[in-house]
Amino acid sequence: MLVIKNGRIHTITNGVIERGSILIQDGKIAAIGPDIAIPEGAEVFDAEGRWVMPGLIDAHTHLGVREQDIGSVGDDTNDVIDPCMPQLRAIDGLNPCETGMKDAVQAGITSVWITPGAFNVIGGQAATCRTYGKTVDEIVMNPFSAIKAGLGENPKSRWSSKGKLATRMGLAYAFREIMFKAQSYMRKQDAAREKGTAMPEFDPKLEPLCAVLRREVPLRMHAHRLDDIMTAIRLANEFGYDLIIEHCSEGYLVADKIAAEPRVKGVTIGPILINRSKNEAANKVWEAAAIMQKAGVLTAIVSDHPLSPVQYLTVYAALSNKAGMDEEEVLKAITINAARLNGVADRVGSLEVGKEADIAIFSGHPLDVWKTETVATVIAGQVVYRNPKFA
Repeated sequence: MLVIKNGRIHTITNGVIERGSILIQDGKIAAIGPDIAIPEGAEVFDAEGRWVMPGLIDAHTHLGVREQDIGSVGDDTNDVIDPCMPQLRAIDGLNPCETGMKDAVQAGITSVWITPGAFNVIGGQAATCRTYGKTVDEIVMNPFSAIKAGLGENPKSRWSSKGKLATRMGLAYAFREIMFKAQSYMRKQDAAREKGTAMPEFDPKLEPLCAVLRREVPLRMHAHRLDDIMTAIRLANEFGYDLIIEHCSEGYLVADKIAAEPRVKGVTIGPILINRSKNEAANKVWEAAAIMQKAGVLTAIVSDHPLSPVQYLTVYAALSNKAGMDEEEVLKAITINAARLNGVADRVGSLEVGKEADIAIFSGHPLDVWKTETVATVIAGQVVYRNPKFA
């Protein structure tokens, strides 16, 4: 049992409680408010003068599957057997002990979306995970929270060098081809269930795509350039699945159109702090997140770690705030909005009774990146990091 007391509690969804307390029991928030009795024997964390928030959430990383610092030996993001690999699972290439996880915890980031890369048209099954633990079983929150797919420069460059899929037309065709196969496979399954006949032979490659077609999980499409974004939307409407657009660098040019698309469930914006050496990011602007959010699109700000370091998530958020995104909306973009896109908003992303106790404690306003430091990080009710400066 843990009590965090005297903090400035920013719940994200229910306002701010000045000098409030949080009672944590069995890994969950049991009570929250200005006047909470401290049970006998409870561990007490005095957060006097500190900001207490839900743990930060990064909605697009390659943590653990593309390990920082060690080069190609730590890169498990892309296989090159076939352009479409929905049967691959990020959790099978994930090292929870890589240094990026420690960096995330020390930055107050408690959960992340971990995805295969975008050099394949379909890269595989992405997972939502916590950032603290020695094994995958300890950190995984949802081992299959989305299918990751990609359009544009990444798969085009990878597969054109192998003598196939040299055009955007080819990428879209490869995607359609496997989705048509998945549709046919799913219909045979449905017919067999309805008639009580033998099911079709199990296909490990098509089975994950049936979860997308049944809208059990979204498809999250890497698409920077405007034409790729519109292709991603066209494909989602064609096959009827839920779409999240990853990076969405030129989405601000058609923000209203994206907001009007019922299949689009949200976008991630980032990495922000990269140059324009990547052709399809040539028109990226600092204001992108603000424009998307103001148009009514569910927006998360992301690192795309290790392309941009995960521990600076609040820096990317602060830059979006500077570029016109409202402060409250920026904080949502790295907490509850990210939780929604990651499929875990019922568990984390805001401080509410019944939710899991993933909490970040900061020395000041989290967007005051020049001064504020992480004081402590709590995951599943356990204090997993204490900054020695504030001991």
